[in-house]
Amino acid sequence: MTDVQATAVDIPTEDGVADAYLVHPADGRPRPAVLFYQDAYGLRPYLRSMADRLAGAGYTVLVPNVFYRLGRAPVLRLPEFIDPAADPTLWERLGPIVAGLTPDQVRRDADAYLRWLADSPVAADGPAALTGYCMGARLVLWTAGAHPDRVAAGAGFHGGRLATDDPDSPHLQAPHITAELYFGHADEDPSLPPEQVARFEEALTAAGVRHTCEVYAGAHHGYTQADTPAYDQEADERHWAALLGLLKRTF
Repeated sequence: MTDVQATAVDIPTEDGVADAYLVHPADGRPRPAVLFYQDAYGLRPYLRSMADRLAGAGYTVLVPNVFYRLGRAPVLRLPEFIDPAADPTLWERLGPIVAGLTPDQVRRDADAYLRWLADSPVAADGPAALTGYCMGARLVLWTAGAHPDRVAAGAGFHGGRLATDDPDSPHLQAPHITAELYFGHADEDPSLPPEQVARFEEALTAAGVRHTCEVYAGAHHGYTQADTPAYDQEADERHWAALLGLLKRTF
């Protein structure tokens, strides 16, 4: 692991200005870029620590506040340890925020994030990689499908609603994706039941997408997030090995 340097940045988009967290090896040399998509709880200290770890492995990492239309992060103030069971109103407040981010907005924003990285002196030339958590896994698929020439790899972890009956379900992006994908599903995840797991992999296989999909036995939705009760250290370390392996293969 190398020393890293972090800064807050603002990214112009078609709909305003997205605040974001940028971190990269401290030597300032251009490194392969990774666009890191948040979970529903948003840009917060734990996500920054995850981005720091990824940057320490040799990457330039950008973590945008995807809810920027509602204000700068934190859009919703949360406790240091986020336990939905301790606050029954949490998802009453979060649900409309998550639902308000549309696939079209994601695609437009992704164009701005990827262009910003392409122009950054600390990002190497060439396509970027994507990683996303919880709702961020859906954003990975919409981004990879909309910008195939600018995405080399995409990873998603404990993603929900990846293969629904909705007309813009993320799995329908498969025919447009050229990146290699890795998805680590949570075994105990009501937002991604077995029938969606099967439908998702069938779509990737039918489209000829290079991919690996694995179900993490016993892991719950949110298993990578150490500031929540869902955290699973074994599953989290498995996620890191898978993510870094994918990046090593594709960059």
